[in-house]
Amino acid sequence: MELPLLTQPECVSEPGWCSTIYNWTGNEWLASYSDLLIAKPLNIALILIVAFILRWLVHRTINRLTRGNGKPPKLLNPLREKRTDALTAELLSERRLQRARTIGSVLKSIASLVIFGLAAIYVLQELSIQVAPVLASAGVLGVAVAFGAQNLVRDFLSGMFMLVEDQYGVGDVVDLGEASGTVEAVGLRVTTLRDINGTVWYVRNGEILRVGNSSQGFAYAVVDFPISHTSDVEKAITVATKVATDATNREPLSKDVLDPPEMLGVDKITADTVTLRLTVKVRPGRQWSVQRRLRAEIKRAYDEEDIEPPYPYGRPVPPTSPVQP
Repeated sequence: MELPLLTQPECVSEPGWCSTIYNWTGNEWLASYSDLLIAKPLNIALILIVAFILRWLVHRTINRLTRGNGKPPKLLNPLREKRTDALTAELLSERRLQRARTIGSVLKSIASLVIFGLAAIYVLQELSIQVAPVLASAGVLGVAVAFGAQNLVRDFLSGMFMLVEDQYGVGDVVDLGEASGTVEAVGLRVTTLRDINGTVWYVRNGEILRVGNSSQGFAYAVVDFPISHTSDVEKAITVATKVATDATNREPLSKDVLDPPEMLGVDKITADTVTLRLTVKVRPGRQWSVQRRLRAEIKRAYDEEDIEPPYPYGRPVPPTSPVQP
């Protein structure tokens, strides 16, 4: 009786898991499937471990660059320092930190997508799956999703550019067209405003076509004050200029004023009034309080100097010629 011949897997002659398993166990079946049962799972596990470690390192680096030790990150300072005198250090710090958190979140999301996307491709290759058809299908699906969510994509892209360009930040007074007020939060999709009446507005970034920012660099307090046609215009100009100069040189206006007041003179003439205009260069966001204070000061001075407001304002106008019965 002949003994059956012992056969060896073909892979035994090559270095690798097959020869190692066969030498350890002598099991032909286990050695033949060692690549599928051991090598591929180990390679996939290694790919995933490397991906998670790389993601953790990248996220840690982004956090260091965008957050630091709770201080405003220098890397994400505004591209141009537009209002060094406008904000307190606390508000400027809050603005930069919010930009840092938002941009850091975007960078981490992009990094995770790229890292795990590459890891998925390597895993598919380990499983002997053709990557090209999968990528083509994913591309078609991505185009379909992007087309269906194009408004959402536009909102996110607009928000990213607004943050990077530092068009506005927390605490700025802005006009976004349909809504205006003080910025309370800037996100990738929505900007939150609170108007002068206390109403909170949520404006989608993709719907913002223009931005008027009253809190960058400096602002002008424009003070218009009407007088009657019978008043001495030169005297009214002299009194208003002196009062405005004195008021801006003392507290509480002195800390908000950047340049001396400028009297522009007669700005408008109507049937009832002569309107004078005066401007003051002030810190951004302080123009309205300066306007209110100067109006009160000029009104008080005009009353003392008998410079009358325009008619009609409650007094009868004396006739200029006799009226025949």
